[in-house]
Amino acid sequence: MKYLVGCDLGGTNIKAGVVDVEAGEVILSKSTPTLARELHDAVMARMADLINEVIGESGVDPELVLGIGVSAPGELDMENGLTLFLPNLPGQWHNVPLRDTLSKACGDRPVSMLNDVRAITLGEYTFGVGRGVDNMACYAIGTGIGGGIVVHGKLVLGIGGTGGELGHQTIDFNGPRCGCGNYGCVEAYASAPAIASMGVKAVQQGLTTKIAELCDYDLNKITPKLIAEAAEMGDEIANEIYRDAGEAIGTGIANTMVTISPRKVVLAGGVAAAGELLLAPIRDTIQKRVFIMPAEEVEVVVGELGSDAGILGMAEWASQQLDL
Repeated sequence: MKYLVGCDLGGTNIKAGVVDVEAGEVILSKSTPTLARELHDAVMARMADLINEVIGESGVDPELVLGIGVSAPGELDMENGLTLFLPNLPGQWHNVPLRDTLSKACGDRPVSMLNDVRAITLGEYTFGVGRGVDNMACYAIGTGIGGGIVVHGKLVLGIGGTGGELGHQTIDFNGPRCGCGNYGCVEAYASAPAIASMGVKAVQQGLTTKIAELCDYDLNKITPKLIAEAAEMGDEIANEIYRDAGEAIGTGIANTMVTISPRKVVLAGGVAAAGELLLAPIRDTIQKRVFIMPAEEVEVVVGELGSDAGILGMAEWASQQLDL
């Protein structure tokens, strides 16, 4: 059996798990608050403690845990094991030696690094809903919109692992500024904050909507989940918000389809839990925009691994780097 650790560094939580890669099974996983405000040295120490903890509590002989895969939300120097820019973490982690620090603190085990959504993509492709297809794309919709691409069975990394940033396609060159610095990105229209802000705007404008009642007129309580709840109750404004977000994502997916001709497009992340509220307008948009390839042969589906996707993907990535 091949046992490896997958670890995901998030802005809010760190999650780690021991994985049986041959079985595609998480043996044990745990999470702990990131407390990113304490900056990178403290966070890396917390990551190491969590990794060592799951190894110790998994019941697996520590000698059989062969390596560690770590994902992070931002730009990485994968060759030298550095974080270059993690925009959602305080201090932004410029040139932090994450790989070597964790290796030293975790029994000198080899550590491999990857962008967090590329890890989710690899997890869903290898162990989840993408099994058995040749080409696949993944859109992870949360605080931002990340992406990943698999072509001919291989995860596409590009220069420095930056390949697959699907949320930063321009879908409107006169659109609003995105957090990445560009204008009119998919993320600017359909990320969790973008969806929530549409709900806030509707309430502020005094539109008749159940969103106002569900949040008790407290704008800080408006989330994509609350808006989805209003939409499921038949609220037209809430449904319109999800139609707009779905159209934006659908336009990005249409671009992806005519570029790599995927068999499947997988939606992951918290916003994907809206299901058909998002999938229906995405499919409508694809039908309206894709004519040059057989769009009807492409499945757009929600991922099946949930929060384990990143851990499984990172364990698989570490296994590949060790050529196990």
